[in-house]
Amino acid sequence: MEFDFEKMAADDRYKILTSTIVPRPIAWVTTISKNGVRNAAPFSFFNALCKDPPILALGITPEAGGGMKDTARNILDTREFVVNLVPRSASQSMNLTSGDVPPDVDELELAKLKTRPSLKVQPARISISPVAFECRLHTPIEISNQLIALGEVVQAHVDDAFILDPEKFYVDTLAMDLIGRMHGRGWYMGINGMFEIARP
Repeated sequence: MEFDFEKMAADDRYKILTSTIVPRPIAWVTTISKNGVRNAAPFSFFNALCKDPPILALGITPEAGGGMKDTARNILDTREFVVNLVPRSASQSMNLTSGDVPPDVDELELAKLKTRPSLKVQPARISISPVAFECRLHTPIEISNQLIALGEVVQAHVDDAFILDPEKFYVDTLAMDLIGRMHGRGWYMGINGMFEIARP
């Protein structure tokens, strides 16, 4: 079947994209607003793009009402963010931070998530995440109320428990049990197969 993306509604294009480009890694992004409010939210329009400089790409679609999401606004205002990767053990907490809440709500507190200070940027890291990348905004691309943020990784954190050989930078990827997004509203993929979580 053919799909003419130039004629389709955005939500219909989204269904085709997210049902076929799978699994997608999840960036569990922490930011701080210019007023000092902490924010955490997961995004699956995300990946690593290059190594020199080390660039991560994060696509942030508009909120339900069409406005710019808090994460996008915070990144543009402060030019800093942290990408935390999501182990299956954190899937429920990650899901809690995906809900629509007012900008003055601290999602980390809402989901009862412990944090650790970052070394080079202001937003904290999520403690339960085995991997975190501290990023500074390299290039913002604004499309309507959407943001494509190209972030340069300035510091990476990998839990000691998952380091196989520090001299060769070998990591025990499977042991981290990271999850990715699949199709539909609540399907995810882990190393032990797919599972579903109802969105808040």
